[in-house]
Amino acid sequence: MDGLQIFEAFLLGLIEGLTEFIPVSSTGHLLLAGQLMGFHSTGNTFEVLIQLGAVLAVLSVYFAKLWQILVTLPSDPKSRRFVGGILLAFLPAAVIGALAHDFIKGVLFETPMVICVALLVGGLILLVIDRLPLQPRYKDIEDYPLSLCFKIGLVQCLAMIPGTSRSGATIAGALLLGTDKRSAAEFSFFLAMPTMAGAFAYDLLKNWGTLSGDDALLIGVGFVMAFLSALVVVRSLLAFVSRYGFAPFAWWRIVVGAVGIGVLLAYR
Repeated sequence: MDGLQIFEAFLLGLIEGLTEFIPVSSTGHLLLAGQLMGFHSTGNTFEVLIQLGAVLAVLSVYFAKLWQILVTLPSDPKSRRFVGGILLAFLPAAVIGALAHDFIKGVLFETPMVICVALLVGGLILLVIDRLPLQPRYKDIEDYPLSLCFKIGLVQCLAMIPGTSRSGATIAGALLLGTDKRSAAEFSFFLAMPTMAGAFAYDLLKNWGTLSGDDALLIGVGFVMAFLSALVVVRSLLAFVSRYGFAPFAWWRIVVGAVGIGVLLAYR
């Protein structure tokens, strides 16, 4: 392993943290950037495992709220409903992710055209949703009904297609189901915790025997950078969304997807 690989891991970790919680598809950006740089990880584990760094950023920012929920869990029905809603929303992705793991990693992760088309189409959908005159009925994530949480979890499964975006799918689904923009983004933060932690554990379990010391070093570099850059995004995203909506992210997706498709067709 040389210094160039470490620098690439540094850049990819930065990209992961900056894109994980905004609706532009961190996995899509990681895979496209990795292919441009010629970066290859064992079993595509790097792209999955460094996501835990971004999860830890959410944990650090929301630690006080999470601790309060944990402490009041035995006595407060509202806390129990919130935790139950997050777990219920996580369930569909856990089942489908486990069943389709090999296809997702072995086929979809290796098909750049799928990623670019998903970025473009997802951007167009997000742009349309952002402009719809929706009337939100739910503005506090702790008041989300369990049925709403489960429906958002079903929509999240679309993100199994790289380029779709986990946060993009959950946010778009939540908005169409009656939430406001700020709480939709915040719910996506909390749903990311079990979803990404589960993906980390499952992927590590499946690939543990194939990872080397070099792999561990690269993952460690990417992990730290993902944590630091995600920390900045998590602390600023809700205020940004409240002011500007999701249109800037939608246009970014459209541009990246369109450019990617053009490059792939030019070099076919």
